[in-house]
Amino acid sequence: MLKTLLVQWLVFFFFFLIGSVVTAAEDDGSLSLCNCDDEDSLFSYETILNSQKVGDFLIAIAYFSIPIELVYFVSRTNVPSPYNWVVCEFIAFIVLCGMTHLLAGFTYGPHWPWVMTAVTVFKMLTGIVSFLTALSLVTLLPLLLKAKVREFMLSKKTRELDREVGIIMKQTETSLHVRMLTTKIRTSLDRHTILYTTLVELSKTLGLKNCAVWIPNEIKTEMNLTHELRPRIDDENENEHFGGYAGFSIPISESDVVRIKRSEEVNMLSPGSVLASVTSRGKSGPTVGIRVPMLRVCNFKGGTPEAIHMCYAILVCVLPLRQPQAWTYQELEIVKVVADQVAVAISHAVILEESQLMREKLAEQNRALQVARENALRANQAKAAFEQMMSDAMRRPVRSILGLLPLILQDGKLPENQTVIVDAMRRTSELLVQLVNNAGDINNGTIRAAETHYFSLHSVVKESACVARCLCMANGFGFSAEVYRALPDYVVGDDRKVFQAILHMLGVIMNRKIKGNVTFWVFPESGNSEVSERKDIQEAVWRHCYSKEYMEVRFGFEVAAEGEESSSSSGSNLEEEEENPSLNACQNIVKYMQGNIRVVEDGLGLVKSVSVVFRFQLRRSMMSRGGGYSGETFRTSTPPSTSH
Repeated sequence: MLKTLLVQWLVFFFFFLIGSVVTAAEDDGSLSLCNCDDEDSLFSYETILNSQKVGDFLIAIAYFSIPIELVYFVSRTNVPSPYNWVVCEFIAFIVLCGMTHLLAGFTYGPHWPWVMTAVTVFKMLTGIVSFLTALSLVTLLPLLLKAKVREFMLSKKTRELDREVGIIMKQTETSLHVRMLTTKIRTSLDRHTILYTTLVELSKTLGLKNCAVWIPNEIKTEMNLTHELRPRIDDENENEHFGGYAGFSIPISESDVVRIKRSEEVNMLSPGSVLASVTSRGKSGPTVGIRVPMLRVCNFKGGTPEAIHMCYAILVCVLPLRQPQAWTYQELEIVKVVADQVAVAISHAVILEESQLMREKLAEQNRALQVARENALRANQAKAAFEQMMSDAMRRPVRSILGLLPLILQDGKLPENQTVIVDAMRRTSELLVQLVNNAGDINNGTIRAAETHYFSLHSVVKESACVARCLCMANGFGFSAEVYRALPDYVVGDDRKVFQAILHMLGVIMNRKIKGNVTFWVFPESGNSEVSERKDIQEAVWRHCYSKEYMEVRFGFEVAAEGEESSSSSGSNLEEEEENPSLNACQNIVKYMQGNIRVVEDGLGLVKSVSVVFRFQLRRSMMSRGGGYSGETFRTSTPPSTSH
């Protein structure tokens, strides 16, 4: 500003001097000679010389300072190579001009001769350099004009870059607003809280007059205003608070509703729109609306189906009426992104709500299962107590009988037939106790390991025959026994299982409706021998038994009805009969002892005979000793199974 004023003052002073000279010339009519000898004059000769001398020295100093500044400028900046000669010419021109003025300052008074020579030389050099500089300017001016054009282009590019930077800054600001809104929206897991938070934060960010959410009803015939942001009456710009259901509804077939639901973008609403007027509660400013998908859990199971009948809500935003500007692109992008984030947040909230309901249902079912489990446990305990009571009630009298039997045999004066009866009672009682114990073990889930020991096969046969005779007589059957004396006495096996199998076979025979004579027979199994050849092969059986470590013994019952011959006819093995429990039990025992069972039926389909084959282990020392059961119990290896 000061420099401009100084230049203007100098120009004004210059034109003032010229005007003064011209005016003086017109007054005199001709140019008058300067009276330089007048000492009273302002421009005396001596004053003019001194002023010119001072002016030349000042000009010389100024000319000498300008090259220094140019050299400093060139050293500090990267001047392109085509302009270096021009700068050098300007520096030479300015230096020569300065030298000319400096030497001219010494010519206003007495001076040496070489001073005038130097002035002449420097003036000639100044003229040459000035001419060369003028020629250089002819080529420099187009370059300067081109540089000016480039400067204009650069300024234009700079303005464009500034505009793009402004757009980027607006986008960054928009993304920050969207991120802030997304964070606020996703802080809650309740649908209503999510919608209220969206209305409040969107209104604060965009400065809205009102913001509302319209949701379709259950039958999808109307759009209901469910969530609305209503400012206070005293101040529309501060302390907004939200209200709930406002009681407004519009038909779902409204043109604006249909248009918004069909478009994914933000739609502008006219001032006469029903959505805009109801949402703004009167005169509406610039209003926009966008659909918000209300996703359900079924949309996320196993991927999205090909056709989904989507349910859309509508988000309506209203700017203040006194606000002159309309909706900007960034504001519309914020509304669109917020609508998408609201849809995702609501879908997550729905999933969490349904998972919570499912969790409550599972917890209720778990409680019901716990109650059922406790009831089942109490029932099992009651069942176990009842079974324990029943087994104790059954074992108690049997144990009493077992305790009395040794007292009966204490004197040793009983006849042999009565001794056999007492032994049969003892074995039957022991078998009953074992069956009760086995039933208790099965109920408790435990199975006892099988144990084998030495026992007297003759005693088992006698006691079995005694019990069989008693049962047959009691049920109206006749009884006879055929036992071969070639049987060894002491063998290794499970005598209780043998006795139990014999009783089950007797039960199969006594299950007949037609009475008859029952024959109980026991003989060693000799491989290919038949019943009709029993008496002829005793010696061969004994040799066969002594030659092996194991021997097989056949136990059987055969019934001969009245009017039929009591003969043992061959038959084929039959399948298990489910209607006969004794036969099933006998088959299980035979399978357990790895034996063989044979059932023969008559022409009426009744069981005529049943027999089993068991394998027992023999010891030659025992056989040579001929008896003497020690009562010792031990485990033996499982004998090889017989061929059925």
